[in-house]
Amino acid sequence: MRDKAWRLGPEHFGRLISVLAEQGYEVLGPQVDGPAVRWGPLTGPDELPQGIGAETSPGHYRLKQRSGPERFAWGPSPDSLKRWLHVPEECFVHAAQDNGAFHILPGEQPGAPPGGAAPPKFAFIGMRPCDLAALVRLDAVFLKGPYVEEHYSARRREAFLVVVNCTASLDTCFCASMECGPGARTGYDVALTEHTAEEPAAYLAEAGSARGVALIEAITAPRAEPGFIAECREACKQAAAVQRRRVDWRTAPAVMLRSFEHPRWEQTARRCLACGNCTLTCPTCFCVNTIEHTAIDGSTGGRSRVWDSCFTQNFTYIHGGSVRTSVKSRYRQWLGHKLAWWQQQFGTAGCTGCGRCIAWCPAGIDISEEFAALAGTAQGGTGA
Repeated sequence: MRDKAWRLGPEHFGRLISVLAEQGYEVLGPQVDGPAVRWGPLTGPDELPQGIGAETSPGHYRLKQRSGPERFAWGPSPDSLKRWLHVPEECFVHAAQDNGAFHILPGEQPGAPPGGAAPPKFAFIGMRPCDLAALVRLDAVFLKGPYVEEHYSARRREAFLVVVNCTASLDTCFCASMECGPGARTGYDVALTEHTAEEPAAYLAEAGSARGVALIEAITAPRAEPGFIAECREACKQAAAVQRRRVDWRTAPAVMLRSFEHPRWEQTARRCLACGNCTLTCPTCFCVNTIEHTAIDGSTGGRSRVWDSCFTQNFTYIHGGSVRTSVKSRYRQWLGHKLAWWQQQFGTAGCTGCGRCIAWCPAGIDISEEFAALAGTAQGGTGA
């Protein structure tokens, strides 16, 4: 549907948010929350960041003020859609004691909030192309196998996706080499590209689905002129051209197989804190643990699923102990799965090049630099 392109001004952007709310969506968007950009309820365009950018490097993330009218120049933030669709904690079994015996209580609908009657309908406005690509990876994990994860499916099914193409890249971005950005390709309802050569900013809107077309038509936006379209697309190309970090994900399986005992693993393990920051900020990491909880008086209990990390020693605990007891083995498992073994499972790499794991690693470990060292190539990044 790339022939369907419109030009949105500030009034159209505000109407887009209100129409989605009128259609029953809980509209979510990026907002400045303390020292970072995070996702939250969105009622109007004025709540979006304006003139805000981000400065990143290995182990470093800072928001910074910009002089322009842009609202989407902050790149990938530490937050992602994973927190709303594959939630950090989900209680899926409740039980109560009655006459000395526990009885399983009727559960809520999969994906519903506590006490809620139905799963929420989310409309996400402002997701990055790398995050859209991350949803494709999570869909393969939770929806495409023989067993569907019902809680994720219930939230994902109705999600309305408005992606914003990147016209500026952060220092830690390498989405172009992962073929996941800076421009979105498929999977969205509406794709926006910010045009900041004028003030206030205008937006190129392209529909990726029938309901995306219906939304844009409902806000009565004019068709975009060819010159405006060309300028917006050129800005995305320039955002890709300035990225210095690269990962050749297609060669990753061969690189991992031949470098299993590479000395780099031990060198990196001496720096790695095994804190799990990379897995928590990663938009595709999906590891979980199951915990049991009981009221202090023993009257009620339940079972919950919570986020976990392959960097914790207990993650691989089985009878007799943990399988991966060293930081070296856990880091090797994470990087190998992210770039190589994921391809064997799902046909594509598990990394989208968002660079979050680089910026939010306290030790400044750079996945692109680590892969380059294993592959025996020079890396253009400046990882610490």
